[in-house]
Amino acid sequence: MTNRTLIRGGHILSMDPSVGDLPSGDLLIEDDRIAAVQPSIDADANVIDADGFLVIPGFVDTHRHTWEAAIRGVAPNATLDDYFVEILDTFGPVYQPDDVYASNLAGSLECLNAGITTLVDWSHINNTPEHPDAAIRALQETGIRAQYAYGSANLSLADYWFESKIAIPADDVRRVRETYFSSDSGLLTMGLATRGPGFCIDDVVRAEWQLARELGIPITVHVAMGRLAGRFGMIKQLANLKLLGPDTTYVHCCYFSEEEWRLVADSGGTISIAPQVELQMGHGWPPVMKTIEYGLKPSFSIDVVTTVPGDMFTQMRAAFGAERARVNAACWEANTEVPETMLTARQMLEAATINGAHVAGLADRTGSLTPGKKADVVLIDARSVNMVPITDPYAAVTLCADVSNVDTVIVDGVIRKQGGKLLADVERARRLVEEAHDRLVTATAQKAAATAEKAADAGTSA
Repeated sequence: MTNRTLIRGGHILSMDPSVGDLPSGDLLIEDDRIAAVQPSIDADANVIDADGFLVIPGFVDTHRHTWEAAIRGVAPNATLDDYFVEILDTFGPVYQPDDVYASNLAGSLECLNAGITTLVDWSHINNTPEHPDAAIRALQETGIRAQYAYGSANLSLADYWFESKIAIPADDVRRVRETYFSSDSGLLTMGLATRGPGFCIDDVVRAEWQLARELGIPITVHVAMGRLAGRFGMIKQLANLKLLGPDTTYVHCCYFSEEEWRLVADSGGTISIAPQVELQMGHGWPPVMKTIEYGLKPSFSIDVVTTVPGDMFTQMRAAFGAERARVNAACWEANTEVPETMLTARQMLEAATINGAHVAGLADRTGSLTPGKKADVVLIDARSVNMVPITDPYAAVTLCADVSNVDTVIVDGVIRKQGGKLLADVERARRLVEEAHDRLVTATAQKAAATAEKAADAGTSA
């Protein structure tokens, strides 16, 4: 029996030029798919009254280290260099599978609560085979659409992040692929989160790229974040290794040379930008306009909740303000007129939805309100005092709305949030992630004390 849901009378921003925008329209869901988007639909269905709501595709977060939810806000003032020491080298080695499970459970519920229906889970915390199992189990339980990107372990900064000779374990990647992702059409799919040249020796880089291509899964890699990584010339190194391709997402890209932008564009690669992190932690200017100039589609991601908020509204505003600030400052210094071709509010919503789906390799199933696509739909309450009156609906979403306005979230045709409340055991997720936080803080304190004691003993002996 077909389950039908009719979203009636909403202001629909479809993000599909062939469908267009409907100031007052209906959207019909049949089982897990969008069946129709029209000014008026008559159907025997469960009706959601959307009068006074903006109806948009679910947001797509193309890069988030979801495992860090248990240590939310521990590094508010961190630079990128600080992050490697304070997070990867301090907390990473003490993470247990239960901590990863709790983080992914709470982190993916956080996404759903904020209207993020699709997530690329950049999971570089695979210290044992039980760690990826725990991460995937949590994603399965929350019902989010996600690409689980299998990453390296985080047991030692020196061993895993500086000319590393340790490749991601191919046998375990194959096990995870066979166990959880035998099909690429499910709610959860798989990718490989690799560290790339500069962080790994060439043999490791080749091995990880070849593994991903052997298994037919996409690749995601951090590049050119901060001047140090920019000096690595990671894209040029990948080109020299003949590894560039359309299956690879490049994250950050703040310090690309013009040659590297051309190489990525010519190879069909995709771009993920984390605006708030890049501004706040010193990665560089979010390269949104540069991405567009090279014919690529910028997408947005959250990155780390250790340091920034976990919602897409923050990212859209950060990108919008940063790019316009950069252009305004450059024009002021050069004493020239500000160009008319600056970013628009609509482009920010495109980056957060349909572009994100493209970058995650899921544009055939999500990212726009297109009949035939999966029903990943968000209703934003536009009656709230922070949103009325609505003059420009794109400005309303990108510059006015926040998480409190996310009323209803539907993923794969299933309602995951309604009336502003998650339809999940939020109390359990909160308890588990708080317990994980306490364990991790205690474990890192004990580790620091043991290291200090050992150093003191060594000094006494000397």
